[in-house]
Amino acid sequence: MTQTDMNGAKSLWATLAAHGIHTVFGYPGGAIMPVYDALTFYPEVRHILARHEQGAIHAAEGWAKATGEIGVCLATSGPGATNLVTGLADAMLDSVPLLAITGNVARHLMGTDAFQEADITGITLPVTKHNYVVRDVEELPRVIAEAIRIARSGRPGPVLVDIPKDVQLAPYHGEVATPHARPEAPEPSAQAVERARELLMGAKKPVIMVGGGSVDAAREITALARAWDIPVITTLMGLGTFPSSDPLWLGMPGMHGSVAANRAISEADVLLGLGLRFDDRVTGRVNGFAPNASIIHVDLDAAEIGKIVRTHLPVRGDAGVVAALLTGGAEKLERPEWRAQIGEWKSRTQTPEHWGAGYAVKAVVDRLRPDDILSSDVGQHQMLAAQLARFERPRRWINSGGLGTMGFGFPAALGAGLAEPGVRSVVIAGDGGFQMTSQELATLKKYDVRNVKICIINNSFLGMVRQWQELFHERRYSEVYLGDSNPDFLKLADAYDVPGYRARTAEELPGAIDAWLNDPKSALLEVVVPNEHGVFPMVPTGAALSEMIEIEPPRTPEDLTESQRTAQQQAEQKEATDA
Repeated sequence: MTQTDMNGAKSLWATLAAHGIHTVFGYPGGAIMPVYDALTFYPEVRHILARHEQGAIHAAEGWAKATGEIGVCLATSGPGATNLVTGLADAMLDSVPLLAITGNVARHLMGTDAFQEADITGITLPVTKHNYVVRDVEELPRVIAEAIRIARSGRPGPVLVDIPKDVQLAPYHGEVATPHARPEAPEPSAQAVERARELLMGAKKPVIMVGGGSVDAAREITALARAWDIPVITTLMGLGTFPSSDPLWLGMPGMHGSVAANRAISEADVLLGLGLRFDDRVTGRVNGFAPNASIIHVDLDAAEIGKIVRTHLPVRGDAGVVAALLTGGAEKLERPEWRAQIGEWKSRTQTPEHWGAGYAVKAVVDRLRPDDILSSDVGQHQMLAAQLARFERPRRWINSGGLGTMGFGFPAALGAGLAEPGVRSVVIAGDGGFQMTSQELATLKKYDVRNVKICIINNSFLGMVRQWQELFHERRYSEVYLGDSNPDFLKLADAYDVPGYRARTAEELPGAIDAWLNDPKSALLEVVVPNEHGVFPMVPTGAALSEMIEIEPPRTPEDLTESQRTAQQQAEQKEATDA
């Protein structure tokens, strides 16, 4: 392509291609039409047409979370751009490297309330790492290159670039921007690292907590824990950073964390936190979090250190670098009483034995291979999957942690499946969340994606909300029952030419899982389960981790509300009809 042929839209694609970006997700419209026209000149870039902009951005997140590389999505102005806001907020809280490119009305129309105009940079300022409006075509490639660098560097996050339509069409006479070198992470203070080593050497009850900011430091953190013989807790976002098979692993902390993890935090005398925010779902009541511990907080983002929990020793730096420095000169100290106590706590782990959501989730995750990617939507099934799945390496677990976005799971699994076509991409969703983005079944069909396996845990309720209403609102079940209006999920899948399987009992489940996983195409499995089960352990809002409810309170038939009895009767009638 000669330089005289270049316009702003083509310079955008040339810059993306120069940065090695070969897959983008999006949905066209009037204000970004020149960009889509220019795409036809760049066959090296694959565009995945989603069925909704929210599906596109969650798929880009799934791509980024599975690979560690930047995810890219496109949308038009106005409603197209605003449909990206949830995904941008999700990526911001979970530190996902993301580039969102939006079209906007021509520059002379901006600020006039033109058709499909929205101040998307103003709207997204709180939920992006940075954003731009490109008003000069000669600046466009530079801005795109800079946006990619910002999204990837330091603590990753989403960046939005808004391009007016006339800038996309304007002739471009400059050079295509080349990739920036990623800036080096700040060097941790030698004095702080030495002080951390001293605290660990003097500890009698140490623990290591690993968050999502450490997923690329798995090797160094594993070596550190084993060298010092210190038990490891991985947060919801950090699962897989330390192998679940290691005897030192205690599970996940927080509201639905393991007994061992929460008790260990409550009793620890030194807590080393690596790449985590200490958010409210992890800490419980803050003044009851690790009350006896000296807390060492290691993070790239200085704003996070000491933001929520008191930090005795702040260490700004890359988790992998700090872990490697602490491994040097490590001493494996004997702590028999601490190990014995941890062993007793670990023995309290509950395995689902009766038919219900936990039983179904365990049956599914037990069948996963080490390389399989497991995504989840948000709700009870998410917490059950986090409790029951076992991960031996990072970036095999994809979920919406900070924002808790229902509808995230399926498109994220689709994006991850496209990123790694050689592995299975499995998603566990609820009947509520799946319906928020189920239209992406069309994307699955359009691109003949064959490695995505969808499991819907159908309990006819918004399960996590129902659980809270049961425990804390005297069983006043307000607007959480879905069973009278849920679709037939197998018929829905069939409409998109996706094979469907169903299990209603524990006896049916193994065969249904076999058929679902062995199907050569992407497939859907619906597991119909009772609706009254909860997720435990559970730390109530306002309680400390030490005040967790370890076991689900006993229930009698009289405990069921009228809505639950109605749901059971309808399920029994449907089962009889299907039979």
